[in-house]
Order: sequence, then structure tokens, then C-alpha cells
Amino acid sequence: MGGHLIRTTTAFLDLVRIETRLYTGADQRLRAEHGLSLGQFEIMSIVERIEDCRVADIMAELAVTVGAVSKAVDRLEAAGRCRRLANPHDGRSSILELTPQGRALLAAARPTLEAELVARTAPVVPTAELARAASGLAALRAHLEAQGYGERRQAATPQ
Repeated sequence: MGGHLIRTTTAFLDLVRIETRLYTGADQRLRAEHGLSLGQFEIMSIVERIEDCRVADIMAELAVTVGAVSKAVDRLEAAGRCRRLANPHDGRSSILELTPQGRALLAAARPTLEAELVARTAPVVPTAELARAASGLAALRAHLEAQGYGERRQAATPQ
């Protein structure tokens, strides 16, 4: 049993370090080529994907606080990349949508991000192996989210 725990811990620590390095490299490239951070890219992608997206939806997706998401959305809004609209179903929250400028920026940044990630992973991990790992990680993420692990809960009015 002890050996299994050590292997699991080692895998976890490797995963954290891999994530940090991939995130940093992708963030640097997106900033250099598009003036967009990877965090902004993530939020814009969520806004684009979720119909009638609210700050609370982003918060749940990223497991971050309402304050962090609100500040990030404020910056995106100030840069003309998204806007808040009145929520017709809940006067206490806003619906987020990308502006045409935000949509164009996101569309331009997607292939850059993909190219960066492929450049950093393909020389070492064959595509089929990466696909298997991605499938396993997606299942683990779904399990952890279903169990409520890592959720950040903060009492606040819906955004």
C-alpha cells in the first residue's frame, strides 16, 4: 500500500509541475502574440461556451472566488472584450457576453494556444498517449467536481 501512495503522490506532484510549466509557456505566448493572458482566454472561452453565462458560472467552472472572477470580468469589460447585460431572469446578476472584438481575439488566440501546447508536448508524449491521459484526467476532474472537491464557496449576491 505504501508504494502505491508514493507513486500517487509523485504523479500528483509531477502533474502540478507540468501544469505550471505548460500554463506559464502558454500564457507568455498568448500575451506576446495577442495581448491576452491565459486566464483571460479561459474566462472568455467559458463566456462563449455557456449560454447566459454569469460570474457564478465562471466561478464554478474555475473553482475561484467571486471576487477574483468579478475583477477579471471588469478588466475584460474595460478592454472591450466582453460586456455585462441585465439578466432578465434574476435582477441580482448579469449575463456576460463577448463583444465582437472579444470573439475575434478568442478565435485568433485558439490556434496559437493549441500550437504552443502541441510544441511542448508532442516531442515527448505521443498523441495517443496524451489522449488516454486526457481521458483519465477528465474522468478524475468530473469525479472531483461531483464530490465538491476544490469548490470555493463565498457568500455573496449572484454576479
